Amino acid sequence: MIAAVLSGFALAIAAPGIVRLARGASGWLLAFLPAGLALYFARFLGSIAAGRTVVVSYPWVPDLGISLSFYLDGLSLLFALLICGIGALVTIYAGRYLNGHPHLDRFYIYLLLFETSMLGLVLSDNLFLMFVFWELTSLASFLLIGFEHEREAARSAALQALLVTGMGGLALLAALVLLAQVGGSSELSTLIRSGRTIELHPLYLPILMLILIGAFAKSAQFPFHFWLPNAMEAPTPVSAYLHSATMVKAGVYLLARLAPVLGGSEAWRSLVTGAGMITMLLGALMALWQRDLKRILAYSTISALGTLVMLLGLDTLASVKAAMLFLLTHALYKGALFLVAGAVDHETGTRDVTRLGRLARAMPVTAVAAGLAGLSMAGLPPTLGFISKEVLYEAQLHASPPGGLAVIAGVLANGFLVAVAGIVAIGPFLGRRAALSKKPHEVSFGMLIGPLLLAAAGLVGGVFAKALLEPLLSASVRAVRPEATALELKLWPGISPVLALSVLTVGVGAVAYAARGLWHRTSWLGEVIDRWGPQGGYGLLLAGLNGVARLQTRLLQNGYLRFYLMALIATTVGLVGSTLLLRGVEIEGLGQLRNVRPHEWIIAITILAAALMTTVTSSRLAAAAALGTIGYGVALFYVLFSAPDLAMTQFTVETLTVILFVLVVYRLPRFAPLSTRKARVRDALIALLAGGLMTVLVLTALATPRESQLAAYFMENSWTQAHGRNVVNVILVDFRGLDTLGEITVLAVAAIGIYALLRLRLEKTQK
Repeated sequence: MIAAVLSGFALAIAAPGIVRLARGASGWLLAFLPAGLALYFARFLGSIAAGRTVVVSYPWVPDLGISLSFYLDGLSLLFALLICGIGALVTIYAGRYLNGHPHLDRFYIYLLLFETSMLGLVLSDNLFLMFVFWELTSLASFLLIGFEHEREAARSAALQALLVTGMGGLALLAALVLLAQVGGSSELSTLIRSGRTIELHPLYLPILMLILIGAFAKSAQFPFHFWLPNAMEAPTPVSAYLHSATMVKAGVYLLARLAPVLGGSEAWRSLVTGAGMITMLLGALMALWQRDLKRILAYSTISALGTLVMLLGLDTLASVKAAMLFLLTHALYKGALFLVAGAVDHETGTRDVTRLGRLARAMPVTAVAAGLAGLSMAGLPPTLGFISKEVLYEAQLHASPPGGLAVIAGVLANGFLVAVAGIVAIGPFLGRRAALSKKPHEVSFGMLIGPLLLAAAGLVGGVFAKALLEPLLSASVRAVRPEATALELKLWPGISPVLALSVLTVGVGAVAYAARGLWHRTSWLGEVIDRWGPQGGYGLLLAGLNGVARLQTRLLQNGYLRFYLMALIATTVGLVGSTLLLRGVEIEGLGQLRNVRPHEWIIAITILAAALMTTVTSSRLAAAAALGTIGYGVALFYVLFSAPDLAMTQFTVETLTVILFVLVVYRLPRFAPLSTRKARVRDALIALLAGGLMTVLVLTALATPRESQLAAYFMENSWTQAHGRNVVNVILVDFRGLDTLGEITVLAVAAIGIYALLRLRLEKTQK
């Protein structure tokens, strides 16, 4: 499995070369890898259906308990087959859709990175490895949504998607850290086997809330749903892949994967079901107000994702079965419809459903694909969508409260989606046509194979569901509910309340479709919801964030070094000083001041007086002399405390420094104060506080002597290892050789720079 993931990254790197060599056939060549991976994973179907799992693990960060571990069961196998299978078709489609695009090679890199990241996400067994791939999907989607970066709308949509999903990723990371600590392992397979013991832990609710924020942001659940329709700025192949099999399903995958660990509680049922129900209704309603084919499909995807989340929130065996079946059904018909929308846009130059009509004669094969996919979306027999809707209503009818409310919401949402299916699959091909900018004709085979196969799969899956799909779907259900029995799929369930609900749904859809003109005339209501809902809130938050950023930049990043130093010193004094005061640290070293000898007091007072002189004098020469006095005073302390080598170094450095200062300030203009009196008082106060803090720290450190192990080590090893008796010299030359070399290099560079400046000044003077 790790080879499968790595092969995707390798092909992404090689994509530009393949594009240059294969030209128009690049999509077909690049599709061989995802198609091959789909066949590779399909070979595990028999063993996975029999109840076995595949685990592969390699050490990564052993000290933190993190490994490169991959886990294949029914749930991850279902997602892997969708990712690779639909990925192959989208790759072929993209080769023709973007044929001749100057950045086609770059597009393939992003697409393959996206596909591989999603594959790694669903196969990861380690929580933190999964998080790495989780963030890679956000990064890859940012690149794909903003692929046409010349357009401001594409850049804005890409940034919005990155910010929303990135925020959710931060919450998810915190949740995963807590989950690993509480569960005692960062391996998903281990946590799943532990059952629902985490529910009893005090940190269960914070973990659940953080997990839901991450999952809801990724899968566009209310109130994070607004980024998904805006992501339609991406090229159509990206939209098809994003909505059918990849990123927006990542949150659903996470909830399904963690359901055995976190599910079952009242908090899980109320939060997950409630959010899913609101999203399901809101997405279906907003879809009816749209005119753009891709935005209609985007909002219908939001509704479908809400349905999946609601089913996982109900947390029954029947609801999990319905979720797995609907996940597959939605991937098939939504991928086909998006690819159809791209073909229509490619040939007509518009996606406005009020201007499209009577395309069936010019694009008959595309019309067939749209019709089959529309039937599945509407839940009409004999498609897989019909079976999926029957199982959905079965789960809602037998769910505990709020099961009745879920049924009502489901009928309304599914009825609206029946109308949406008519708008996107019937209207453009059979409705009245307005004036088009170009004469349409059928698209090439590369753009037909994807929607045809996906739409046909929805039909064949409905007719032969029991033979073709039961093993895979039963295994996926068992991964979420270990006690699950086999999933039974029937095309004709018989006369029952479930069938009555299906008929009622079609009736609601027919009424909503007949009133499509009214929906379009009242589309301003959708705009109001966007303006005053979460979309508007996002705009306000982003504006506020930018305002705070500009304010702190003006305050903290203003380009003046003196303000940087002032902020750094003031912050250090505030944090360290407040810590000392809150902890009530006593300055025990004050008692040692009585042991200071008179001549030491004289030197210390001289140093302080020289420091004060440096800050108040208006003569630069006097300031340079005062600085030298400070340095010579420190050197005298070295002499008094038996460090003659340091004293000699200090005397030499101070002498050279004073000479350099005198040479420099001699040619400077006359002294003039550059700051106000208030600024000087402020600076003096900060300086005194910093000096006082350092004094307290030094006295506190001196009052608590500690046995040094370094001194004994250097004394013992200076001769035996470095063959030197002068311990200080050995430390500088051998034990700290590279450090000393760096200091010498800095001094040498500074000396060369000073020499160059003086030489330049001398040459200008001579001229």
